[in-house]
Amino acid sequence: MTGGPLDGLPAAVLWDMDGTLVDTEPYWIAAEHELVAAHGGQWSEELAHRLVGNALEVSAQVIIDQTGIPLSVAEVIDALLQRVIEQVRDAIPWRPGARELLEELVGLGVPNVLVTMSWRNLADTVVGALPAGSFAHQVTGDEVTHGKPHPEPYLRAARLVGAEPADCVALEDSPTGVRSATAAGVPTIAVPHIVPVPPTPGSVQLSTLAGLKAAELRWVAGGAAAPGTGPVMAAR
Repeated sequence: MTGGPLDGLPAAVLWDMDGTLVDTEPYWIAAEHELVAAHGGQWSEELAHRLVGNALEVSAQVIIDQTGIPLSVAEVIDALLQRVIEQVRDAIPWRPGARELLEELVGLGVPNVLVTMSWRNLADTVVGALPAGSFAHQVTGDEVTHGKPHPEPYLRAARLVGAEPADCVALEDSPTGVRSATAAGVPTIAVPHIVPVPPTPGSVQLSTLAGLKAAELRWVAGGAAAPGTGPVMAAR
């Protein structure tokens, strides 16, 4: 491992996927509307926003409880995943600055781990569009006992690369994901997208990843601003 706290680079960068690496939250919201409407129910943007960042089992149960559609949790998850995967295969909408930062980290030898509540089949579709080796590991929602906001996903991610959570940096976009990463003790950079992220101890907020450099990650996660990324709001 070439990156690490001794040379100013994170020991690893732990990436959320939906809304952070790729702009797939609109795909999920569209899939929710389509599924509910197909079964004669009604869905709203307010309800859709409540699901951002949640474990899929939690989101599926909310859909069932709020709409009464006659499907099981597993059936709701399968239907949503199939629709989102179809859309991702047509076009992967990378979030601003995310792919560039990922490429720089790979070139520097810093391990990257995908930490997503989406399931493995969707994560594999996204990762498969990147150069081989872009992500050292994936932690997906169907492979953890406790999903975000529990710290398990981020603790597992750090363990997979043999790093201390405090030596890593997490990149997130949702309140649920930020709570998961900070609960695991990972310094976290939040880039709010679909929903606002309240100030959370152990995290800072940026308006974008565009222009953010690998060498700035630990510095920014500590509450200092990086050129061109917009104001940093720290909560510590």
